[in-house]
Amino acid sequence: MSTFHGLEMAKQALFAQQSALHTTGHNIANANTEGYSRQRVNYVTDIAMPSASKNRTGIPGQIGTGVKAGSIQRIRDQFLDGQFRGENSLAGYWEKRADALGRMEDVLNDLDDTGLSQVMDQFWSALQDLAVNPTNGGARSVVVQRGKALSETFNYLNQSLTQIRSDLKTEMNHAVESVNRISEQISDLNTRIKALEINGYVPNDLYDQRDLLIDKLSGIIPIEVSYEKSSEHVGDVAQGLAVIEVKTEEFTDADGNIQNSYKLVDGANLTYQSISLEEAESDGFSYISGIQLDIDGAPLKLDTGKAGALQSLIDTYGSGENEGEFLKGLKDLAALRDNFIDAFNEVHREGVPIGETDGPVDFFVIDEDGNMAVNQDIIDNPKLIAAALEGEGDGKNALELAKVFDEAGIKEAYSQITGSLAVQVEDAERMRRNTTVLVSQLENDRQSIGSVSLDEEMTNMIKFQHAYNAMARSMTATDELLDRIINNLGLVGR
Repeated sequence: MSTFHGLEMAKQALFAQQSALHTTGHNIANANTEGYSRQRVNYVTDIAMPSASKNRTGIPGQIGTGVKAGSIQRIRDQFLDGQFRGENSLAGYWEKRADALGRMEDVLNDLDDTGLSQVMDQFWSALQDLAVNPTNGGARSVVVQRGKALSETFNYLNQSLTQIRSDLKTEMNHAVESVNRISEQISDLNTRIKALEINGYVPNDLYDQRDLLIDKLSGIIPIEVSYEKSSEHVGDVAQGLAVIEVKTEEFTDADGNIQNSYKLVDGANLTYQSISLEEAESDGFSYISGIQLDIDGAPLKLDTGKAGALQSLIDTYGSGENEGEFLKGLKDLAALRDNFIDAFNEVHREGVPIGETDGPVDFFVIDEDGNMAVNQDIIDNPKLIAAALEGEGDGKNALELAKVFDEAGIKEAYSQITGSLAVQVEDAERMRRNTTVLVSQLENDRQSIGSVSLDEEMTNMIKFQHAYNAMARSMTATDELLDRIINNLGLVGR
């Protein structure tokens, strides 16, 4: 054993404690960094001496040679990460759904004085007044104005729902761009991580950046994450290269096997696939028929189920010819309006206007922009309102016009639309609360393991500082021993 063994052992110990102090400082510096996982130095006992050999020193047992920093490890639980990402996909779905349906409910809200039911009641009351005073010009003007208010309300509902639906389409496009951008960033990180791992390094900070991106991706689309070794020679602490898979429709791979998933990010080949939306049209309304992977020559449709913010946007925007709350809502509202117009005009044409005319005209019309309006001829001349059946002053047809609201079932149909929507909103809000609680609990569990505790780090700093000081004192003692041997032995008789 070397005479300077004590100095060498002390030097390695100082380096080990210094690495721990540097790691502790790195943890404290990143205490508020999003996605950062605390790190720790794994100490390893150095190889004891002497080793088993013919020329080993004849001493009873082995003598330790100190400590070394074996690795710097991230403190993270991959099982909790997997659970979090699964729940995050569900939370993303229900959060977007609750927000979208909430906006739809705000538009169709029928509880205030400006709701469609209130406007219909006012129009009905105006017709009742006209039936009492069929020749009164003021009563006729009120009917015209109430008809215009009803038309404007229908148009407002249609335009508002169309605008929100357009906003959902924009949000969907942004979500697709986010998925493609994040997939590219994860693939780039895989490339950088591989270059470091095969050279013996453990890039913990790059792992954190990648995991943060994967967490964000899981909120947009449901994913399955696994890891492949970057090389056969990397250590166990190295996490490897991320492989992200998404569920798809069934397809046959190059080996003839039937598969139902595809690699969105392929860590082994350091590649990624982009996604896009597949659009279709029905009855003048566009809808999204699916999300597809843009694979050369053979795009694959994703099977996301009810998970991920992107699928939630698609489900509310419209995912089929008559599927999706906004698509179905616009179609139902248009059908309700058209049925009412047809029924009202049919009764109106059976009546008699005031004065000499060419005959009754339609009260409501649909203009070239597809909006509901009161016939301009009636606006210009309210006498064209056919309030009578037998003569100008009987007002019987005005009563028949008022009955259209009940006979056409417009109020009942609208109540069914708003009632069904209220139930859907309540269900979405309940699911959002439930998934948010689960995600919050899982995130708290993850933070309890991997987040930086300043109190704990300060305690570790004092511990490592004391160990460093003690080892420095050991080195000083060893130096004094060597000084005694080198400079003071053999002086007797001089």
